[in-house]
Amino acid sequence: MTSLLQTFMTEEMVLTAIKAVIDPELGLNIVDLGLIYSVDIEEDGRITIIMTLTTPSCPLHASFAQEIERVLWQSIPGLTGVSVELVWEPPWNPMMISPEGRALLGID
Repeated sequence: MTSLLQTFMTEEMVLTAIKAVIDPELGLNIVDLGLIYSVDIEEDGRITIIMTLTTPSCPLHASFAQEIERVLWQSIPGLTGVSVELVWEPPWNPMMISPEGRALLGID
């Protein structure tokens, strides 16, 4: 049975919450950096985040995954589980940075 709170979980809510996760090297949140490829919200309140990193050698995946989980558990009522999956396709490139992120980084 789906709770009323789970029914109102949205991708926007999730993305807003995980904007609190900052890449320490660039000082920009992982959403505006373009690292989040998708958000899947199941009817049972489980959230799956598909993400990438700026390079395959980036050592931050574990810390990003832990921080995403922490932020979501604190921010999303009705959450029943979080999964963070790392993918390499398509490969990340600087054009994936949002216009807001590009402005903050002084790109363009």
